[in-house]
Amino acid sequence: MKKIRTDAKSVLSEYKIGTDYKASLGNKGLFEQSKINGRFYVGDQWYGARCGNDRPLVRRNIIKRIGEYKISTISAADISVNFTAEGVATNTISDEDYKTGYDKIVSGNYDFTGQTDDLEISMIMNFLTSYGRSTIERLNFNKISREALENAYISGTGLVYTYWDELTETGLYADENKNVQIKGDIACEVIDIENVVFGDPNTDNIQKQPYIIIAQRKDFNDVRREAKRNRIAQEEIEQILPDGANVLNFNAGTRGENEPENSKRVTVYTKFYKEWDESGNTYKVMCVRTTEKALVRRPWNIGISLYPLAKMSWERRRSSIYGDSEITYIIPNQIAINRALSAEVWATMSNGMPIMLANGDVITGDITNDPGQIIKIYGDNNDVAGAVRYVQPPSFAAQMITSVNDLANNTLTDSGANDAALGNLRPDNASAIIQMREAALQPLQIKQNQYYSFIEDNMRIWAQFWLNLYGDRRLKIDTPNGIAYVPFHASRYNKLLINAKIDVGASTVWSIATQVSSLDALLTNGIITPMQYLERMPPNIIPRVNELIEELKTAQQAAEQPPAPVPQPEQVQGDISDREILDQWAQQNPEMYERFMQLSPEEQTALLSQSKQGGAPV
Repeated sequence: MKKIRTDAKSVLSEYKIGTDYKASLGNKGLFEQSKINGRFYVGDQWYGARCGNDRPLVRRNIIKRIGEYKISTISAADISVNFTAEGVATNTISDEDYKTGYDKIVSGNYDFTGQTDDLEISMIMNFLTSYGRSTIERLNFNKISREALENAYISGTGLVYTYWDELTETGLYADENKNVQIKGDIACEVIDIENVVFGDPNTDNIQKQPYIIIAQRKDFNDVRREAKRNRIAQEEIEQILPDGANVLNFNAGTRGENEPENSKRVTVYTKFYKEWDESGNTYKVMCVRTTEKALVRRPWNIGISLYPLAKMSWERRRSSIYGDSEITYIIPNQIAINRALSAEVWATMSNGMPIMLANGDVITGDITNDPGQIIKIYGDNNDVAGAVRYVQPPSFAAQMITSVNDLANNTLTDSGANDAALGNLRPDNASAIIQMREAALQPLQIKQNQYYSFIEDNMRIWAQFWLNLYGDRRLKIDTPNGIAYVPFHASRYNKLLINAKIDVGASTVWSIATQVSSLDALLTNGIITPMQYLERMPPNIIPRVNELIEELKTAQQAAEQPPAPVPQPEQVQGDISDREILDQWAQQNPEMYERFMQLSPEEQTALLSQSKQGGAPV
């Protein structure tokens, strides 16, 4: 069996072989083509063009229009991830048994000493599902995945690297007295395809690669500290120095080409590979970290059986792990549009301010060609008539601008970004527009499925880290009563095969508009109450909607309470005058007196009469 090379010199040599291969892809190579695509995406579309400074260089950036539409559409839906364990049946678990076990775990009374069963594993998978949402928020993974998606659109391939950060503060403790703090958790970052080399670039599967090398630019003092933590010999640590002029620096983007002169950065190469046992049946994923001349960390077992990288290709190329970008093939259209628009603007300016010819023998002063300038001319009428004239430029073909618009619109349409998809239609018939837009989105479903698969790959890597490196700690989950921390014993579940499945919920503008319209119709027809209307309203539509719901509940509760009893005057015995009765009420029952004074004369007479007769007053 071929021995994997892990010394600094060998790792650098393998990385150089990989970069040479990437530089040979396509007409310009992966590195140069990615930089060109990046320039055109942000709008730097006249870079390197030899044009005069006085010429207007117009750009109509349809590439970014297409890219932003596709990226936002693909990543717009709300995503939740559900974790399940293969081989565990859940259809035999009753709701009562599940609730009992759930309450025991949340309250800390569950017995984890026995053999695991389907009920326990099912509950733990639900806890991991909830914990996954907390981890997504902690890592800001939505931003990370969207950035990787944008990289895929520009460079053809998007990558997310998940690693174990041993310095992460968890806020958890291993003992009840909180003396032993638990440190270490997963972390994620986007890795540019320019900085990754695959051992077998003709195999489009990360997990089947013989090795993967990631190059990262880091401050050399940080790298030295890392090497010291990893007990590297001091003489080797001193060989970790800032890179020289001959470093293999393939940073992504044009602004990564140069660094400040006083930059003290060094390229760190992280190599992942599989170490098989003698039988060739099992393996473990190993990793080594080096610089150009020194080790930063000796080979170690990362603890999981997957390479910790997830990949998404925008356009898959057969027999290649490197994807392709559609920008590469839209650039000629973009150049043609920009050139034609610039010519049209220049022709308009030339017609408005044509070139002036002046007779220098007649005009001795300076001529600026500014509007309204007064030019002194000495001579007769012939001299005046021939002193100045304008060169009329040729007329600009009107059909040229029509051709430009057709080219731009056809490029947008052929790329799937037509008027219905971009929302450029008048909303005369909302249902028809929604149907047209749904039809326009169908081709993007392929890209969406690739994106969801990419998210699932990341989640499976997370699950392996949880089950193999978490040890005994508590997981943060959401419960109906708020946040809870439940015990988790990784060693009980690290033999499980975990599957991650994406659940997608619609969250696009059109879906929200449809929901609101449907709710309006239900409320208008009296099918739902205002309370039900507000509770089902999509988020962020009505400001402070929760306060409005609480106020409505308070008003409903007040309306449902029985009315307060009307205060009754005390019964008066014996022969007594009206004046005496009123004086008695004013002293003993002021509220009754106030109520009496607000009654009509007929009601006052009836009430006084009843009081004198000893009857029940009304």
